[in-house]
Amino acid sequence: MATVPETDIGMFERGTRYLQLADDWRSATGRGVSIAIVDSGIDAEHPDLAGKVAASVEARVENKRVVFDPSNSGDSAGHGTACAGIIAKISPDAQLFSVKVLGAAGLGDGQAFLAGLEYCIKERYRVINLSLGTTKPQFFSPLHDLLDRAYQAGCIVVAAANNLPHPSFPSVFSSSLISVIKSGETDPLNFGFHFGEVIELTAPGVNVRTPWLDKGYRTLTGNSFACPHIVGIIARLMEKHPEMTPFQVKSALYAIARDNQYRNA
Repeated sequence: MATVPETDIGMFERGTRYLQLADDWRSATGRGVSIAIVDSGIDAEHPDLAGKVAASVEARVENKRVVFDPSNSGDSAGHGTACAGIIAKISPDAQLFSVKVLGAAGLGDGQAFLAGLEYCIKERYRVINLSLGTTKPQFFSPLHDLLDRAYQAGCIVVAAANNLPHPSFPSVFSSSLISVIKSGETDPLNFGFHFGEVIELTAPGVNVRTPWLDKGYRTLTGNSFACPHIVGIIARLMEKHPEMTPFQVKSALYAIARDNQYRNA
């Protein structure tokens, strides 16, 4: 059973338990949990994802506004399919929703990214996977405002850190989302939590075998692929504890990571 200490959160000794989390989440499958993947689309016909994608929409510009239409165009780059496959492996019964904002080569417009996140909040998807980000300062404030809205709506947003040294948005907004960076760990349940760091969570992201376009597979490395590992874990938690708030989910992840640390010591 994972617990959160009541004492200074940066200390290693355990204090009075105020959050108790049974280990039943470890055998959960994410059933009933909606997960939005804001990315390049998802190849719903890939064998690893057959029957798991509940709906797909795609960004389109209309009168200088970004709108979303139902889409059957699949994945334009492979990136979204890879992220979806990682989630599906950890939480095979979760409902996946594709929100396509990236085009070929995984490139996209910042306004489409903002609109995609806003769409997910309006739809109240329980968990939102953002294995993408921007370094452009003009998106700092609108992204921050959207993440506050997501938090208040009960949406749990998980974002990948930038693979390059300079920070990207929204992963640096650690107070209103869960940010993730890759580790060399291979067990998705053995993730880490580094309180006080800008990017707090570490998860498998090195040489990860993922589904790809044309029903194929690739072995990939990057923070993009650490992010969906944590999303899959959260889906398991939410199946067993659907009432949990974003704050409680982050506390639970911290508690589990601390138990992992003690177990590996």
